[in-house]
Amino acid sequence: MSKSGLPDNIKTRHDLHYIEELSRPNKTVGKIIQIDLVEPNPDQPRREFGDLTDLTNSIKEHGVLEPLLVRPIKDTNRWMIIAGERRWRSAKGAGLKEVPCIELDLTDEAVAEIALVENLQRKDLTIWEEADGIAQLAAKYAYTHEKISQVIGKGRTTITEYMAIAGMPADVRDKCLKGDISSKSALLEVARQFDDAEMHKFVDSLLKGGSKSRDAAREKAKASKGPRISSGKNSSIAEEPQPEQSLPIAGKARYHYKANDGSFDIEIRFDHEGKPGRAKVLEALKEAFDKVKKGL
Repeated sequence: MSKSGLPDNIKTRHDLHYIEELSRPNKTVGKIIQIDLVEPNPDQPRREFGDLTDLTNSIKEHGVLEPLLVRPIKDTNRWMIIAGERRWRSAKGAGLKEVPCIELDLTDEAVAEIALVENLQRKDLTIWEEADGIAQLAAKYAYTHEKISQVIGKGRTTITEYMAIAGMPADVRDKCLKGDISSKSALLEVARQFDDAEMHKFVDSLLKGGSKSRDAAREKAKASKGPRISSGKNSSIAEEPQPEQSLPIAGKARYHYKANDGSFDIEIRFDHEGKPGRAKVLEALKEAFDKVKKGL
């Protein structure tokens, strides 16, 4: 048997690399499985598989050089794909009756982690697939942003940004997709708008301007009007800073706003020191707004 657990006559493009670390406590078994007994993961992050012509032709010529990662489906003689659906689809297209697999006995949470990490490692997920995969870990398995950050190797701020994009209303997302707005920075500016109506207006302004780039989105964000901010207790109200600027508050970061008529005050305290930028303040305000809107 080879290091990967496959029979010696089955060659692999590489070993289990990071998958070995994720699955180390579990028994792995290399085997050849009938292709019709293998089925896709319904929670696979990837939704678009692209043109499989080259991969199909390669498999016709050389076979499947990298085994699929699969998990046995309880009480059946079938397996679910953890990683390798493109190879499985191409193998079917090439007319193969069997595929090399590595069987892993994992929890649902571990399967979701590996499926997302495997796709992220290949760097070919769309922005929406990546955002939805990250959001699924939070919603379905109650992962904190910190844990997701550790699992997929991205910064916590990045995780928060992807969650904001994934949380866009369906009609706003659809408008972005149809308008081919796919830059992460542009989508993040859309997501940071205060409510659904403002998101639609912001997307329309990008489309009308004929530019959907990061710079265009930032310029639109600079031009948009937002809440006025206070530099501290009992201070006068100053104009909102541009995105690159920060609020001039020493010590623990905080945002303070007092209504012109004195009818209410709002203060947001952040868990870090320094100066909270405009984007962070808007992100916090929008999260609070969404919670109130949902009655939470």
